Amino acid sequence: MRGDSLKSIDYTLYVCTDRDLMSSGTIEESVEKAIRGGAGVIQLREKNAPGRLFYEIAESVHGITRSHGVPLIINDRVDIALAIGAEGVHIGQEDIPLRAVRKIVGDDMIVGVSASTVEEAVDAERDGADYLGVGAMNPTATKLDADSVTIDELKAIRAAVSIPIVIIGGINMRTISHYKGLGVDGLAVVSAVVSADDPERAARELKSAWLT
Repeated sequence: MRGDSLKSIDYTLYVCTDRDLMSSGTIEESVEKAIRGGAGVIQLREKNAPGRLFYEIAESVHGITRSHGVPLIINDRVDIALAIGAEGVHIGQEDIPLRAVRKIVGDDMIVGVSASTVEEAVDAERDGADYLGVGAMNPTATKLDADSVTIDELKAIRAAVSIPIVIIGGINMRTISHYKGLGVDGLAVVSAVVSADDPERAARELKSAWLT
């Protein structure tokens, strides 16, 4: 998915799953509702799932995302991403180095990287990242150990790299106005959508608020 196909990815609303926080009865239902509400990318996060369960969930979720033409990004687990033929994988600063990941997955898979400093962002772009997840922008219960990123740091990161940036960390209807006009390509959210009473409506309202 390099070249022109990468340009077609809609990062505007990038929804990360969380089975512990979701209001839906199943992960499949949660993902379906997020996509119907306008999510252009789904990231499957299963920090505590054993490998076999993660694989089975990923296969099931991929069936849904594929049917909607939405790329599925697997968090951390390069092996799972390869095993199910996912469109991408997302890695953090403590995971396998990006250069090694790119050797494993080849040039066709989307690879996203978490970054909280200009140096991390520049290194990621240089080593072949397709997009950056920048944060945490605000305190969040889903990632207690995340480094905080200031508005000034976000601006500096945007000025330093040309690849797409999605911001993450406490992004919701109350906070998105802080980040408009900064060249950010999209919002990466967890609880703002998956924990909502109506995830489809929450996704739609969040995306609309960001774009207007």
